[in-house]
Parts: sequence; C-alpha cells; structure tokens
Amino acid sequence: MIEQREQQIIDFIEKSGESSSKEIFDGVSISVSYATLKRLLIKLISENYILSKGQGKGTKYIISPTYKVIRPIDVEEYYKKEIDERNIKENFDFSIINDVLARNSIFTDNELLKLNELQNNFKNNISQLSENEYKKEFERLAIDLSWKSSQIEGNTYSLLETEKLLKEKETAAGKTKEEAIMLLNHKNALDFIIDNPDYLYPLSVSKIEDIHSILVKELAVERNLRKRRIGISGTNYKPLDNEFQIKEALQDACILINKKESVFEKALLAIVLISYIQPFTDGNKRTARIVCNAILMNEKYCPLSFRTVDSIDYKKAMLLFYEQNNISIFKDIFINQFEFAVKTYF
Repeated sequence: MIEQREQQIIDFIEKSGESSSKEIFDGVSISVSYATLKRLLIKLISENYILSKGQGKGTKYIISPTYKVIRPIDVEEYYKKEIDERNIKENFDFSIINDVLARNSIFTDNELLKLNELQNNFKNNISQLSENEYKKEFERLAIDLSWKSSQIEGNTYSLLETEKLLKEKETAAGKTKEEAIMLLNHKNALDFIIDNPDYLYPLSVSKIEDIHSILVKELAVERNLRKRRIGISGTNYKPLDNEFQIKEALQDACILINKKESVFEKALLAIVLISYIQPFTDGNKRTARIVCNAILMNEKYCPLSFRTVDSIDYKKAMLLFYEQNNISIFKDIFINQFEFAVKTYF
C-alpha cells in the first residue's frame, strides 16, 4: 500500500502537473527533510507511480501513465457502493492495451525481484525431483486448477469429487453432466499444453480459439469469436459488441503480450486482457487461466492452480479491471498464487 505521505506527494503532482522536487517540498504539508523527500520520490519512481524528466536541477516529476492502472485500491471500500452508484469506465478502452500497457511495466522492481526469487526456488526444487515425482506433483496441481477454475464459474464439484472424476472417471452423485464435462475439459486442455508446450508461442487469436474449443467441447457454448453482444453480471461494463473490433482487440493483446520481455508480465496480461475483451460468448476466464499457465509452462516457469483464491475475491479483482482498468488487486492475486504454487507443489 502507498503510505499517506507518498499519497500526498502523488496527489500534489497530479493536481499541479509537472513539478520540481523543490515545488513538491514547498507544496506538500508533510514533516520530512528535503533529503527524505528525494528518497520518497526515488521510491515512487521505482514503483512506477511517477516519472522523472530532465536532469540535475532541471528534473521534473510527473504522474506515470500506469499510476491509475497499478495504484492500490481498497477493494472492500470500492464495493460498498452498489453497481449503479460506482463511477466506472463503461466501455472497452483500446488505449489501455496499445498505449499504457504497451509502454510501461505493470510490476515494480521489488515485485519482479520477489517473483524471480520464487522462480529460482522452483527451478532448484524441480531439479531434485525425478521425472515421475514431477509428474505426480503436476497432476496434483492440475486437479486443483481444474477444480478451482470450474468453481469460479459456478461448478459445484468438491475438490475430492474432482479428483475422483479426473483420476477414476467417477462422476459425483447429484451433479449435472455439464459440470463433469467442464472439469474433464480443463484436464484435456492442460494435457494438450503439456504435450505441446510451445503451442501458444507466439500467442495468436487462432491459438486462443483452439484452447477455448477444448474447454467448451460438448458444452452448449458457441465456438470461435462471438458475433453478438453479451452482458456481465455484477457490473455495468459493456464489452465490445462488434466482431471486427473484438478480433482487433484480441490481436492487439497478442501483439502486446508477445512483445513483453517478462514472462510474469506476459502471463498476467494474458489472464486479465482475455477476460477484459470477453472474446467468446462463454468460457472467457477459463480460457484466460489456461493461456496464462501455458505461457508460464512454455518458459519452464511454475504454473498456477489458484487453489486458495476465494471465488468472490477473484471476481471482484477482475471486475475492478473492467470498471477502472486497475490491475492492482489482480496483480496481488497473481503474485500470491505464484508463491503458493512454488511452496505447495514443487
């Protein structure tokens, strides 16, 4: 979270525009020395909240274009307002992909340091596993991911019932056929990624459609990009309803993800942007989670199961991106789940 004095600095720059350190020091009512203020400015730059322009005494500070995308938001406070009371961005914004996210990183230096340390731990851990041991651990993660990903979409299978279904093809009493198919499709999609680890590299619209087709097989869901309007429960955000714009947005997202150097940024952007675009009539978030994991696995990074995420918290984090184009809460989920996966499975 941003400290109060840091927020005051950000608020001053946001209100005043381009400002020197002296102007900030004179204009912000915080009891710190000039040297401390300079350290706070350096910290805010490292966190991508502000940018510096010029050199020496001519240095000026401005708000980073990513500030609104990554600034911390109190999600509980945000959702105290009902749907119609929230001031939201109702329409899809192409500039988020092509301008803000294309030119800036969504992770701070410290976040990337933490993620890379966890990845190194993962590499060290799996180097000590036999091939059979690794397969067993991945199977455990695959069951957890299939269960949680389906639960987020309203599937009522328990984790134990999911394990019996995926291992022994034993369906649970009192559950619908569609729920079993959804879970089995998740497993099939993961098996496909394991067998074809570089299939989604580079990422393309047609390959995302292929993953979606596996996930909705034998379910009453249209394949390929949608050609009609859809609504999303719990929000007034309206996804694109023009099939040509939907394809354009998904192509832009693929170009952006392919250009990013950080594997973590590729994976996080894939899961958020596919969900934001809503390219299919149904199965968007399921597809996004599998694509995210395919990107990680192609680079031999630890995949995510999302097992400990509360389904409501997941949806709230995603809706926050839809409504405010703010990724902060979902980024926290991503980092926490990467840490959980490294420490739990491998």
